[in-house]
Amino acid sequence: MKSTDVVVCDPKPLGFLQRFYLIEVVKGLALTLRHFLGNVFRRKYTVTVEWPEVKREYSDRLRGRHVILTHDDGSPRCVACYMCETACPADCIHIEAEEDAEATVEWEKKPKVFTIDLLRCVFCGFCVDACPVNAIKMTPNFELACYSRKDVFFTKDRLIDV
Repeated sequence: MKSTDVVVCDPKPLGFLQRFYLIEVVKGLALTLRHFLGNVFRRKYTVTVEWPEVKREYSDRLRGRHVILTHDDGSPRCVACYMCETACPADCIHIEAEEDAEATVEWEKKPKVFTIDLLRCVFCGFCVDACPVNAIKMTPNFELACYSRKDVFFTKDRLIDV
């Protein structure tokens, strides 16, 4: 390639208003003001839901609060197999097992400690899919506001479906 084939393009120098982007800033502020005033005076175009007075409809497949299902006698279905704890990508489930004295099979276990840290949980549902005895499920209850961190640790007693 010859040096005569090179074309040098010098950009035009920016003017005073273009250097400070004043026109673009004013255009952006005008657009924001137009949307703000439109939402204030023409409420029918607003997409905001007036929560908690108006509740939004969600799908039945919404993954919210976890519950542990129970047998007919009230004992939890969980056999402490650690499958949900292993499948959890957020590592928010903690299980400690103990021997089940009332079990029909002598080696069956039950959870002594079963906790879920909902601040770490990503509500993916992997724990539900991994459970071999369908002991855990996710309900559509998603309003889980708390005042302290210890309130988001759901223990076995809070997780049992009543």
